[in-house]
Amino acid sequence: MSSSEKNPFAFPDSQVAGVYRAIQERRDMRHFRPGKIDAEILHKLLDAAHHAPSVGLMQPWRFIRITSDPLRQKIYDLVQEERLETAHALGERESEFLRLKVEGIKQCGELLIANLCDNRERFIFGRRTLPEMDLASVACAIQNLWLAARAEGLGMGWVSIFDPVKLATLLHLPAGAKPIAIICLGYVDEFYTSPMLVEAGWAKERPLAELMMENQWTDSV
Repeated sequence: MSSSEKNPFAFPDSQVAGVYRAIQERRDMRHFRPGKIDAEILHKLLDAAHHAPSVGLMQPWRFIRITSDPLRQKIYDLVQEERLETAHALGERESEFLRLKVEGIKQCGELLIANLCDNRERFIFGRRTLPEMDLASVACAIQNLWLAARAEGLGMGWVSIFDPVKLATLLHLPAGAKPIAIICLGYVDEFYTSPMLVEAGWAKERPLAELMMENQWTDSV
């Protein structure tokens, strides 16, 4: 029985399959090849991000498109600085971490910075007890962008290895605003078969069954 026969609100089976394929084949990409993204496609990706759900409809995301090569270099330098600090903090895994490619800032066709807006304290709906829902809303926008990029055959990498205060200063963010992600977008020669950290032997994915509970919290391995 098809999805449409089971539920009249379901998409046609081919479209349902496309949604699940984008989810399953999405990868955090670090390797890109040269090539600018068509302006119409870039707009579609950002519009997909803008259609994300947000608590109280506050839409806290603010995207900055980096078109200056000198500024791109400065962002790269900030990431490399934090990369060394992270490596040092990892102790015995320092050298192993330094062998990982953690960004594609210089190679990607488009570089975006996703930020939390300022003056967020005025948004109370849905945030009185969970103020971090503004961050969850931005994360939803980034995920929308990610899935749309995969559907368009474009790679995307979310880089979080940076000092947010230094990046905010570099980008002249107002007080109260905060950078959340450096987003690398671009063409790729291929998508990783598995998450890159799995392919590199850094970590292993855990099955869903280990992360599901019923009625109450239970200890997991």
